[in-house]
Amino acid sequence: MMWGNWTIVSEFVLVSFSTLSSELQALLFLLFLTVYLVTLMGNILIILVTTADSALQNPMYFFLRNLSFLEIGFNLVIVPKMLGTLIIQDTTISFLGCASQMYFFFFFGAAECCLLATMAYDRYVAICDPLRYPIIMNRKACAQLAAASWFSGFPVATVQTTWIFSFPFCGPNRVNHFFCDSPPVIALVCADTSLFELEALTATVLFILFPFLLILGSYVRILSTIFRMPSAEGKRKAFSTCSSHLLVVSLFYSTAILTYFRPRSSTSPESKKLLSLSYTVVTPMLNPIIYSLRNSEVKSALRRVIRRTLGPQKL
Repeated sequence: MMWGNWTIVSEFVLVSFSTLSSELQALLFLLFLTVYLVTLMGNILIILVTTADSALQNPMYFFLRNLSFLEIGFNLVIVPKMLGTLIIQDTTISFLGCASQMYFFFFFGAAECCLLATMAYDRYVAICDPLRYPIIMNRKACAQLAAASWFSGFPVATVQTTWIFSFPFCGPNRVNHFFCDSPPVIALVCADTSLFELEALTATVLFILFPFLLILGSYVRILSTIFRMPSAEGKRKAFSTCSSHLLVVSLFYSTAILTYFRPRSSTSPESKKLLSLSYTVVTPMLNPIIYSLRNSEVKSALRRVIRRTLGPQKL
């Protein structure tokens, strides 16, 4: 639709993986569908187990439950549309649909960054100040920290999305990605975006790099405290309580930082898609697996929940 010298864009086309053969796209569909279902079931299981089992009613598992809710939301925003582009070639997305997807991507992404920092703080207090841990991480404080993490997604999502979609789009509407991420969408804008890019860099530093530095500082103190413990058993037990979180943080931040802090000229669209897959699809699946397999309390709680559900028979 033409208006003056501009073409009013009413929909976008997600390039996704359309350059691949139909056979390979079908294989990717089956792979991503499996990952998607495992992600949903794994995170729902974490939510149910940490809610139902009385032994897991402590701050660490309260935050883990919130993380699982975030991972489910993150997946629901990205994966269903991506599956549609692979199996039925439904590559179009409306202007409003693209804006909504970007908004919730920013919302869940920023909230997860802040929640991971909150979880690191919880482990820091538990290991470095164990006597005051019940006082500092009381029920009210945990609820406030979780609410602050969730709320942090609103300002960045609102400002970024509103700003991007207030720009004029002058005709090209092919988004070279499998979802409406800001860099490929902003590339379609026919206006000066330098001020927005400066704001986007500031937001990235605040909501990705700053929480990462807080996590890094927490773990420096945690490791320093663990190494000063006199007994090997105490060291093992202390490290086991934070190893799962440390692994999840490493997976999430390594790919997010590689995606958003590399120079644009050094990153091809295809390599960025692969990096994006790791933190939008793979990491949400691995989180419940990591917390289940590497955490004896969760495994024991899962057995107790199954026993109560199925009856007294031995598992």
